[in-house]
Amino acid sequence: MDVAGFRELFPPLNEDKSPVYLDNACMTLRPINVINAIQDYYASNPSCAGRSVHRWGMAISQTVTRTRRKLAAHIGASNAREVIFTPNATHSINQVAAGMTWKSGDVVITSDREHNSNLVPWLQQSASGVKLQTVKSQPDNQFDLEAFEDACANAGKSLRMVSLVHVGNLDGVEIPIAEATKIAHDHGAIVHVDGAQSAPHIPIDVETLGCDLFSFSLHKMLGPTGVGALWGREEILSQLEPICAGGGTVEAATAEHYTLRSIPDRLEGGLGHYAGICGTEAALDLLSQYDMRDLAAQEVRINRIMSEGIRHLPGIEIIGPQDAALRGGICSILLENLDVQNVGILMDEVGDVFVRSGLHCVNQWFDARGIEQGSLRASAYAYNTEEEARTFVDTFNEIIDGLTE
Repeated sequence: MDVAGFRELFPPLNEDKSPVYLDNACMTLRPINVINAIQDYYASNPSCAGRSVHRWGMAISQTVTRTRRKLAAHIGASNAREVIFTPNATHSINQVAAGMTWKSGDVVITSDREHNSNLVPWLQQSASGVKLQTVKSQPDNQFDLEAFEDACANAGKSLRMVSLVHVGNLDGVEIPIAEATKIAHDHGAIVHVDGAQSAPHIPIDVETLGCDLFSFSLHKMLGPTGVGALWGREEILSQLEPICAGGGTVEAATAEHYTLRSIPDRLEGGLGHYAGICGTEAALDLLSQYDMRDLAAQEVRINRIMSEGIRHLPGIEIIGPQDAALRGGICSILLENLDVQNVGILMDEVGDVFVRSGLHCVNQWFDARGIEQGSLRASAYAYNTEEEARTFVDTFNEIIDGLTE
């Protein structure tokens, strides 16, 4: 792909002295068309969708409908009505967990390296008698499909839900969702996938994956903050009780009773983030011009340079498989006897390199290994260049050499 041309679309990357931005697993940058779309909403048709019939209201209603269709197309969903707008993937997962009707003894299975957003909502259901079980990963952090199948079999008829991260934000490792889904369905479970780190980076087809629910956020895929999505099969979404009811969710209401609208309205309570939805459409329009496989390949190229450039250093361990191709654009580093937060700060001060330091909201993985401070994570997107990767390597080497003399 034309990385230089792609990069020109992002204002923060075209300043006189742009930093090397390698915190994309947290949040990607926004291209100019997204920024303009948000501004245009407030300047040109700042109205409310689905309520007002004047031209401003009709314009934003049409934008919401178009964007819903484009979100469906991005993840390979055939029915746009099955796409629900949410504030983020965290809200989407909470809607599933809190919106279901549970019975005591129901089992939910996850992996041992889930983001807190795909851990805590299930733990919260313990008050309803739900039991959470986690499947341990292999030593190199790849998913253990055999252990997963055993866990499903052991849960038996109590297995109600399987909720797995598609691509880990800790290490970029992809779970074989299609295979896991088939196993889970064979044992009668509903399958939810946390796609926050996959939808921005690789081609997604929920029909091929076979899952029943899929959550993701737009701030990780060139879009605005405050917009996410939940896709699900209509028969499942229609049984969820909304965790934010009122407003456009209601078909009829009296002082004693209410009825909810059908999806998507029943799960989209309150005024929508219409400026964000405008920005979402612009982000999807841009991504649709590229092959997601090309974006993923560029991220792997960056990761290979970063990984090979630091692997030799003493006291350094890269989390996950040795092959960078199995970690996408993420290079997450354990530092022996060095303060990870201090190194993160020095990366900025010494080389203008922006990385993430800490637990990355994957507390359970670090806790199980007795690692208190977390890791240093460099995460690429397709606008990152090989030169930036080498700057990361040079800066990191300089800092580690200076701190270990």
